[in-house]
Amino acid sequence: MVEALLAVVMAPRQGANGTFVFFLNMTAVVLIFYFLLIRPQRKEQERQKQMIAAIAKGDEIVTTGGIIGTVIRAEEDRLIIKTGGETKITVERSRVAHKISADRKGASARSGAAAK
Repeated sequence: MVEALLAVVMAPRQGANGTFVFFLNMTAVVLIFYFLLIRPQRKEQERQKQMIAAIAKGDEIVTTGGIIGTVIRAEEDRLIIKTGGETKITVERSRVAHKISADRKGASARSGAAAK
């Protein structure tokens, strides 16, 4: 049914209808780009922004440079993280790639115990 409808709409016609079909095609392309590319990217950006805003003391994070650490102090635009031993690093909040959730910590501890 959809194919039949598209065949009727896309059929070449004379006069101003050719312009209408062209604009209909361009509108379809724009909508496809919006729903397949732009909209999911905006959702991901919003999720990342919420995750960064929710980082607090005690959270384990991974920076965009690959540094893994635990937040020991959270400021408005900076985080101080403890990486290994007594090493402390100050990073910008925007440089946090993701927060390691409690589920991942438990899974990695279980897999480490199983390997031993």
